Amino acid sequence: MAQIVLEDVWKVYGDGTEAVRALDLQIDDGEFMVLVGPSGCGKTTALRMVAGLEAITKGEVRIGDRVVNDVPPKERDIAMVFQNYALYPHMTVFDNMAFGLKLQKVPKAEIDKRVRDAAHILGLDELLNRKPRALSGGQRQRVAMGRAIVRKPQAFLMDEPLSNLDAKLRVQMRAEIARLQHELDVTTIYVTHDQIEAMTMGDRVAVIRKGMLQQVDNPQRLYERPRNIFVAGFIGSPAMNLLEASLARRDGALIVQLGDLQLPIPPEVLAERPALAGYDGRKVVVGIRPEDMEDAALVADAPADRRLPATVELREALGSDVVIHFTIAAPPAVGDDVRELAVDVGKEVLEKVEKTAARGEASVIARLNPRTHVQKGDRIELVVDTARLHFFDPDDGSGVYEAPAT
Repeated sequence: MAQIVLEDVWKVYGDGTEAVRALDLQIDDGEFMVLVGPSGCGKTTALRMVAGLEAITKGEVRIGDRVVNDVPPKERDIAMVFQNYALYPHMTVFDNMAFGLKLQKVPKAEIDKRVRDAAHILGLDELLNRKPRALSGGQRQRVAMGRAIVRKPQAFLMDEPLSNLDAKLRVQMRAEIARLQHELDVTTIYVTHDQIEAMTMGDRVAVIRKGMLQQVDNPQRLYERPRNIFVAGFIGSPAMNLLEASLARRDGALIVQLGDLQLPIPPEVLAERPALAGYDGRKVVVGIRPEDMEDAALVADAPADRRLPATVELREALGSDVVIHFTIAAPPAVGDDVRELAVDVGKEVLEKVEKTAARGEASVIARLNPRTHVQKGDRIELVVDTARLHFFDPDDGSGVYEAPAT
């Protein structure tokens, strides 16, 4: 096992494209670090530089006590797990798992022990004589994991290892990989574009955008205290609703003005975000997570000043939740970060955002308790948990938290 450190790491291609910029990241010994971000953000390039499969333009990568910038991949003592498994079709499961050890000239008895031990951990005991074509996708992924485990490397590097599996199998395998990693206690860097994978698997998650690290923290902290609009919009499913608003005083208290709607800012929010006081009379971007709204019919004694009227335009019953879509008379935040997030979901999402923005309206999503009886076309009231509102600067997209030092 080993600590992995990336210090001011850059990757600039011959045409001037900056795939990774000034990346500073420390992965502790035995830690499961997830790199997450939209397609093309540079996360796989960063992983490949750690592996030695991509030359480093500038900066330093250390694995354990060694600077490995010029160390060949095979001498870095790491094991990679790819999204396409990279199994040899003509070899049995046993031989696929043993291949790297044979190249290292590990004694035959030791190879047999390591392979059978790994097979037992992964539930592959009965499959050791089969070839890859006779395996399911999940079994092939287990073999790829087994090939990495038997080498007993200092670190695992995993590049979208579950992307070729169906949804149900992905859920099963992500739990299995997380369990294995903690059981083996091997330093791991895991690349994915799926933020649910990132949140459920990582000890810490590093969010990357356009080659630059946006925030690195434990999953809950990313969710509750995103550093900027991009992180806020990327982490969470469905995504956070981001709306243009302004702050004002009413009866001495600070409120959020969303179109014609006014929401009070509770004292505990002001205490946690003292910088909000500086936005009195100014514009701000307010974020409301879908799960922080509820059907008022299900909330006892919900205050009138936390209610949001809505007409249901679409209802999605998910069993454990009911997701509704509606429009409010307040403009959405449509900065570069929001556009990038929308395009990553699909161009039609961006088109919808821009179309409603042109009318001064925003399409909003709420995730409700499944006991709600709301149907498409219904006029309802939603209760907003104002203690969980998020605030961002409209100019630079940064989260509004601490007051500036004086």
